[in-house]
Amino acid sequence: MFKHLLSHKAVGVFAGALLTIGLVGCSGSDVPKVDKVESQTEQINEWFEARYQEGLAKSPMTQTYFGLQDSSAKLDDVSQAALDEEYALEQKSVADMRTQFSLANLDRQGKISYRLYEYNGNVSEARHKFAGHRYVFDHMFGPHGEFPTFMVNFHTVKSAQDARAYIARLNATTKYFGQYQSRAEAQANSGVLLPKFAYAKLVKTSRNVITGAPFTDEIDSPLYADIKAKIANLKKVNQADKDVLLEQAKQALLTSVAPAYENLIAMFEAHQAIAKNDDGVWRLPDGAAYYQSQLNYATTTKLTADEIHNIGLAEVARIQDEMRKIMAQVEFEGSLQDFYKFLRTDPQFTLSNDDAGRAQYMSEATVVIDEMRLKLDDLFITKPKADMIVKRVEPFREASAAFAFYEQPSLDGTRPGAYFVNLEDVRDQPTYLMQALAYHEGIPGHHMQIAIAMELKGIPEFRKQGGHTAYIEGWGLYAESVPVELGMYTDPYNDFGRLSMEIFRAARLVVDTGIHSKKWTREQAVQYMLKNIANPEGDIRAEIDRYIVWPGQATAYKIGMLKISELKKRAQEELGDNFDIREFHDVVLANGSVPLTMLEELVNEWIDNKKTQQ
Repeated sequence: MFKHLLSHKAVGVFAGALLTIGLVGCSGSDVPKVDKVESQTEQINEWFEARYQEGLAKSPMTQTYFGLQDSSAKLDDVSQAALDEEYALEQKSVADMRTQFSLANLDRQGKISYRLYEYNGNVSEARHKFAGHRYVFDHMFGPHGEFPTFMVNFHTVKSAQDARAYIARLNATTKYFGQYQSRAEAQANSGVLLPKFAYAKLVKTSRNVITGAPFTDEIDSPLYADIKAKIANLKKVNQADKDVLLEQAKQALLTSVAPAYENLIAMFEAHQAIAKNDDGVWRLPDGAAYYQSQLNYATTTKLTADEIHNIGLAEVARIQDEMRKIMAQVEFEGSLQDFYKFLRTDPQFTLSNDDAGRAQYMSEATVVIDEMRLKLDDLFITKPKADMIVKRVEPFREASAAFAFYEQPSLDGTRPGAYFVNLEDVRDQPTYLMQALAYHEGIPGHHMQIAIAMELKGIPEFRKQGGHTAYIEGWGLYAESVPVELGMYTDPYNDFGRLSMEIFRAARLVVDTGIHSKKWTREQAVQYMLKNIANPEGDIRAEIDRYIVWPGQATAYKIGMLKISELKKRAQEELGDNFDIREFHDVVLANGSVPLTMLEELVNEWIDNKKTQQ
């Protein structure tokens, strides 16, 4: 679902800033002979913390995202020069770690940290050669939509100083978006353009940001409404000073934000005029190798496009057999496709497409989460302290946002984790999917995994904040199946909804590889999904557009879930009555995000240890 800038994707976007230059520290030969392992582990953890803090200092927006206020008047340097420098520093940092520390001289968690840091460096190196292939702007998570989302949701205003910092960021948008624009222009000059359809979506979202007061004579624009409300709520600032702050914000919007967006819109329209209708990245220079690198990154495996495609076909067939069992249970007569049509069209499965329906959806989704909270002791040993809430996607970005996603809590816990649901058209959020969706994005899904990782003790910060899509989204999809064993799905249709969510991710394996490797058209992918899954057509079309601009990412969910489910089954078979689901979940979650190969090692280690204790 994820991702989410300023969701899962935000962590990925900002993560590069968290690997920076090496710090000269004690080498292995300098460590005292006594407690050498403990000593060197402590030293490397201090080294990791120094690297993390150096990286964090380079990203004022990451600081704000994590609830820190030290550089809240600044935006990140997103120029190509800054990205090149960041990459060079990442590689130097990994080289320094290898020189200064020995894997053999670290304890268990120290070894995991070392290997993960090295893995991150190797991934960065592999991806750097295709840096020019990854679209600077896309309609899902481009900076044109992420910036207002960031300001509205993460830039808090508790004082006049905070308000001035907000205004300073508004004034910095011309330079900020100009850096992104320069990179996008360079891409276009090298032949890397989005498919033609995507540009209209970019223009629409950009126009939404600068529509309304103070830009036009309508209701307040999103950013103006946000800063106006935040200034009005300042309790220790007199009205005269509030008026000055609001006028300064208005001028920043008119003189910086508006020109920045107008420049972007002009670029989008110019690129649209020369863009083509081919959708897959096979059309880009060295496109096949680029797509394979995307699959490697997303799945943390070496699976090829053909292998992933075939896994998808097999999983779709298997899940459809499970679906037919539920059709028999509810005594539905007709084909699976007939049942899909019934689910898409019968009014019993949708709420009213108005504010009352939106409020009802939010209320019922919150109940699903609250009821799941009561079952956590049966499933988990470690539970997060951070709270989680259900929120509606802001109207200004509904047209381009995913249908649901999760955003992590602040580091200090003052901002809860949030499950965002897109209610632009309530009919695209059928009620039979509500439970599975809430379990995936909230509890026991992303909130459990991400908040637990953030609160882990005794491991470096980069592991708490890092993310591997196959692990994170694999856990989210796996979490949809966990409530089955507790009887949480309240009727056969909701359980069918769980299978619908799973087949949705299985079909992604087919269409993502179809589009980017097998040269499927946009419409060919849509028709495959319409035939094989139950999701509404509007949702399917939006999803296909997402896969087109974000190649490979959507394959991570099912590949990750399959690995976690495989490991669970292995543990159950080898441990028998000694298998404890709470312990298994602790093993999966207690080390933060890891590649699937490392997760398998950790689970196998736990199984072997349990066997020796029998």
